[in-house]
Amino acid sequence: MTQRLNYAQQSPELLKKMSDLSMAVKGGAIEQKLHDLVQIRASQINGCAFCLDMHVKEAKIHGESELRLHHVAIWHESNLFAPRERAALAWTEAVTRLPEGGIPDALFDEARSHFSEKELSDLTFAIMVINAWNRVAIAFRAVPGSADKLYGLDKAGLS
Repeated sequence: MTQRLNYAQQSPELLKKMSDLSMAVKGGAIEQKLHDLVQIRASQINGCAFCLDMHVKEAKIHGESELRLHHVAIWHESNLFAPRERAALAWTEAVTRLPEGGIPDALFDEARSHFSEKELSDLTFAIMVINAWNRVAIAFRAVPGSADKLYGLDKAGLS
């Protein structure tokens, strides 16, 4: 697979703004390991190979276990995730898929029981951002692993 076009070269000012938003989200109220899980799950749902590759490597660098990384896709059945992580993954799925009729109150209430209003707002922005990155990477066929050296992802020991 080859990349269709280089969106970084074509829209550098927009890429910079998206990158700034990404950095602001990373500096928010959601802890890094949870942020990694959210990025992985949204990328799995959207079928974004570039982002999934990137965020699995980032999570590994941040100390996530390989078994938990394998279990993100089956988190509903896995006992490896804490209730707060499960609530975040459920919220990620709902915000990514946007079910007809909107997100149910019961799901919001469950998420709200694990997150402050600030945390839930920041979590939702994190989900919005990864969904936007997934869409640009999929649209232009970003090549998985092509930015590893640039982002230091070669340190993950996954190739």
